[in-house]
Amino acid sequence: MNKQFIIDSYPESALRYRDNYAIIVVDVFRFTTTVTTALHLGRRVFPVQNTDQAFVKGSTLENPLLVGEMGGNMPYDFDMTNSPVEITARTNLGQTNHRPMVIVSSSGSQLLLNGLGSEEVLVACLRNYSAVARYAAERHQKIAILGAGTHGQFRREDQYGCVRVAEQLVELGYSSESEKTSEFMEKWRDADMDIIRQGRSGAYLERTGQERDIEFTLNHIDDLPIVPALVNDEIVIANKDDLVA
Repeated sequence: MNKQFIIDSYPESALRYRDNYAIIVVDVFRFTTTVTTALHLGRRVFPVQNTDQAFVKGSTLENPLLVGEMGGNMPYDFDMTNSPVEITARTNLGQTNHRPMVIVSSSGSQLLLNGLGSEEVLVACLRNYSAVARYAAERHQKIAILGAGTHGQFRREDQYGCVRVAEQLVELGYSSESEKTSEFMEKWRDADMDIIRQGRSGAYLERTGQERDIEFTLNHIDDLPIVPALVNDEIVIANKDDLVA
């Protein structure tokens, strides 16, 4: 069987690929970057689809850290928005990282949880795209790389992130499954990474004083070997044994 991948977007897209694909979720600003960073720092991570689920899940955990945004805004009574800078700062300030993180987002967590039931659901961002691609290539023939998307837009930072994963798969012997996927590959092949600043997400983060998350993202490129995977209701490090070895 030929090894193939496809690039698509939006939370509902996961439903199209659950039966025959492994799914890689990409939400660069900021869900998958925050999740990957939190796991790297030693936190347990539990994704949910809405704020009600966040509080219910939090009630089952000891001293949970409620993290996320809905519609770009941090929900009432949450501890922080889904910011890789903020989650890193808590550790740097000497705060313990034992508090389990419950995280929700407008599109990233929806997409992730919609993928339950597929061959495997993995989490990728610009920090770990090579590791995720290698891991997936060792285990799956067909891979769907899905950007979160919001308000009818496949955001440029997620297109860029999906293509970075896809390029690694090409090097590992995979081919594009669709003409649209090939168009994405061509569009972003030689793009300057700094272009992700210019999208709506980048503009929103700058307008709301959260540009530090842009700088964090652009300054942490392919620097982590961890592969986050959704297992039941928790995101865990799938290749943890390999890292220890």
